[in-house]
Amino acid sequence: MTEEVNNMKKKVLVGMSGGVDSTVSALLLKEEGYTVEGLYMKLHSKPGYHEIHLARAQKAADYVGIKLHVLDLQDIFNKEVFQPFIDTYAQGKTPNPCALCNRNLKFGEMIKFADIIGADYLATGHYIKTDGEYFYQAEDDTKDQSYFLFYVAKEVLPRLLFPLGSRHKSDIKRIAASIEGLESFAAQAESSEICFVETTYTDVLKKHVNVDNVGEVLDKDGNVVGEHKGYMHYTIGKRKGFTVKGAHEPHFVLSINPKTNQIVVGKKEELECDSVVLDNLNMFNIEKEFDTTVKLRYRTKAVPCHVKIENNKAYLTLKESVLGVAVGQAAVFYDDDKLIGGGWIAQV
Repeated sequence: MTEEVNNMKKKVLVGMSGGVDSTVSALLLKEEGYTVEGLYMKLHSKPGYHEIHLARAQKAADYVGIKLHVLDLQDIFNKEVFQPFIDTYAQGKTPNPCALCNRNLKFGEMIKFADIIGADYLATGHYIKTDGEYFYQAEDDTKDQSYFLFYVAKEVLPRLLFPLGSRHKSDIKRIAASIEGLESFAAQAESSEICFVETTYTDVLKKHVNVDNVGEVLDKDGNVVGEHKGYMHYTIGKRKGFTVKGAHEPHFVLSINPKTNQIVVGKKEELECDSVVLDNLNMFNIEKEFDTTVKLRYRTKAVPCHVKIENNKAYLTLKESVLGVAVGQAAVFYDDDKLIGGGWIAQV
């Protein structure tokens, strides 16, 4: 009872998307005694998207009994997230727009708005934990989103609340399904990982750059062995969509040269990588040399590595070879379930 009374003195701004996770998060926080207000952010400009999701967010806010603010961040989103997404593919790299969005908008612009309304905390429906100093993987490892939050500024961690971090997705759906008025939220389909990609990323790119530009396929020795349909159709490790003359076994994309519109392909074992260089680091610890584990892609296992940091670059020696490491992706360090930092893959 004392804790609930104390919480009544605290205001929390909850990011509301119109989905089940953010809706239940707002409900749980209000039940814990916080003064809750919601915020719906207009990010990308996908036609018809906001009309549907804003209506859902308003319905959720009305049910919970909280005020819903609406913030139009489309210009900032375009500059900080969408244009870098286009540019990264044009550079022959593989982007991670969600990590940029989390740092610059969801835990950047939204924190600024929390200050404007006098909110002590910011909460979202992410599946992740924090103790105010570090992030930790969620209890539900099938939904854990810590990989995408590695780039969030350390300074904001003490103000973050994640009501779902210690819960499972099945529990959240069950909570919503059991409440009259929220049944439809429990039945909603899962949202896509990249909110502005409706079908494929190339469909998005085609509206802004020339994607379909036939080019040469090379082997590692520089010999022309086939043809591809445009380098932006490929990411490291892809094995389809190009020709290799006389090949009797699968070939995979090893590297991409955007300047010459060429891709280099090889056998699966040629994808193996045992050293990686990261730049633009975001570290939650202060060590300059340490052993840890690293995830080099979302939904892959963390592998042991040795890390040496110099001049805001991290030099990784992997103790297990990893297949298909892509420049432009995030590399995230974990000490068991604790996220201790990460950076952007600059060289393999």
